[in-house]
Amino acid sequence: MCGIVGYIGNRPAVNILLDGLRRLEYRGYDSAGVAILEEGDTFVSKSVGRLAALEAKLGERRSGGSLGIGHTRWATHGRPSDENAHPHADCTGRLTVVHNGIVENHQSLREELQAQGHRFESETDTEVIAHLLEEHYRGDLEAALREVMERIRGSFALAVVSSAEPDRLVAARQYSPLVIGLGRGENYLASDIPAVLPYTRDVYILNDGEMAVLTRDGVRISDRLGNRVQKEIYCVQWDAVAAEKGGFDHFMLKEIHEQPKAIRDTLTGRLMEGGAGPAGAGASAGSARAGAQPAPGGVRVEFQGLSVTPEQWRAFTNVAIVACGTASHAGLVGKYLIEKLVRIPVQWEVASEFRYREPLVDQHTLTVAISQSGETADTLAAMREARGRGSRVLAITNVVGSTIAREADDVIYTWAGPEIAVASTKAYTTQLVAMSLLALLLGQERGVMGPREIAPFAAELRALPDKAAQVLEQSGRIAELAQELAKWEDCFFIGRGLDHAVALEGQLKLKEISYLHAEAYPAGELKHGTLALITDGVPVIALATQPDLHEKTLSNIMEVRARGAKVIAVAREDDREIHRYADHVMTIPVTHPWLAPALSVLPLQLLAYYTAVARGCDVDKPRNLAKSVTVE
Repeated sequence: MCGIVGYIGNRPAVNILLDGLRRLEYRGYDSAGVAILEEGDTFVSKSVGRLAALEAKLGERRSGGSLGIGHTRWATHGRPSDENAHPHADCTGRLTVVHNGIVENHQSLREELQAQGHRFESETDTEVIAHLLEEHYRGDLEAALREVMERIRGSFALAVVSSAEPDRLVAARQYSPLVIGLGRGENYLASDIPAVLPYTRDVYILNDGEMAVLTRDGVRISDRLGNRVQKEIYCVQWDAVAAEKGGFDHFMLKEIHEQPKAIRDTLTGRLMEGGAGPAGAGASAGSARAGAQPAPGGVRVEFQGLSVTPEQWRAFTNVAIVACGTASHAGLVGKYLIEKLVRIPVQWEVASEFRYREPLVDQHTLTVAISQSGETADTLAAMREARGRGSRVLAITNVVGSTIAREADDVIYTWAGPEIAVASTKAYTTQLVAMSLLALLLGQERGVMGPREIAPFAAELRALPDKAAQVLEQSGRIAELAQELAKWEDCFFIGRGLDHAVALEGQLKLKEISYLHAEAYPAGELKHGTLALITDGVPVIALATQPDLHEKTLSNIMEVRARGAKVIAVAREDDREIHRYADHVMTIPVTHPWLAPALSVLPLQLLAYYTAVARGCDVDKPRNLAKSVTVE
């Protein structure tokens, strides 16, 4: 979720770049930089922190060059620092690049380039692109970038310039957004429309695999093979505020629809084809396995940078998961997954309670601390308590350089990008993906699962982004259901097993943004008191995605319907029976039951959103709540 801007024209580029970056600040960032071509040279200035720090660094040194690129960075590889800020240059300083996305094979490319004598100045995955351009550059920047696109794997939006070609700016996209703004005698590039709105409302929106060459007089777009692509001009009708939201009415809705990409990014580079020899043998998960025999058709889980040794993975006798709010619900799903796949005990604890009860953790415990911001006060306190008792701590967070990331022994980053809305959506689904990968990693490193056993899960994980997009296509019908739900003041969620964990998240979303009273219960607990609350017409949202619990769940649905409840079910699209028991059904594509939570939560997010809108609530900023809880 970094921000890219580019300009080629006849005006000083630096002011236009800074203005564009300022209009992309809502995307979140930790550093910023610009590169300006002037008189055959490239002037680069970049700084950690806010745009004000970059402007202060520039001072009176405002280049008059009329071609440039700019960037705001949200760290994924390497901490926030001046060195890791974009733009990045090759060894000669003639080729400069800015990049949004993730280069999943950056480590092997870095090693290859270093062996060829290239000098690296940063910890980022992006810098390999600059040095690859240097290797392939023969006087034609477009041709060099086309060759580089074939070398890198992952997601990217790229803008590159060469001081040897001061009359053009070259860009490319794969999975990360990029738009071209069309002017007269000048053209613009940005990762999002708000950056170009003050200058033009006519844009091209690049598709995956497309490249663009911008000159002062025009734009040429081609596919990966170099074939010319004819694009229709899109005329933006939104105002600037709506444009920040991508045309959506609220940031929350925008972020709900960003989840397919966020899931894909969090998976990137972590499921490696070919696998290795017997699970549990060789080096740690964060490195290649020396001497391991390939397993055709198998898959391995790999996390760059984890320092846990094979011996330590095998020595853990239990896992403790600590988190707050939405992250705790992701942790509960993680508990189920680890116990199912790895067969070791997992204690799941709300972080605010953890340190007040003499927790049973020690050097044989792996403590997993989950926090979107990495600054959640109670989760940080729980993590410190666990470390004080000898436990190793692994953090799952979305923010590089956050306190939890710094203090943990190891970190798995979710690559959701910044969340603007208070109610968490894409952070939650990426936490589910991270927990799924962690469960597979534990099984792999402890010898419970080999590459061939992991392969079916990997296939289903890779299919999640497209399946998530299918679920989101139901938004119109869900909005209609929300009109009815909005009339009530009480709502109940039921589910069994993993469905109960998702029910907890669903009820939290509904009450935190619509202020409708909602509660979630294990469906099997209905007779132990909850049925007393079921009255005629009251809405009950029933999750029924787990085949081994399906009959039991249907029985529970019949119990609430017998007492007059109106049932809205979430079920698999191949479930023909559910339509006889529920008044309304929201479906998800078929996936492995243990991965269903990443899909079944999506209709619940949409239902909460549209209910809040129908009730006239401030969706992005619900009353009494803050995005990050940094005090106890």
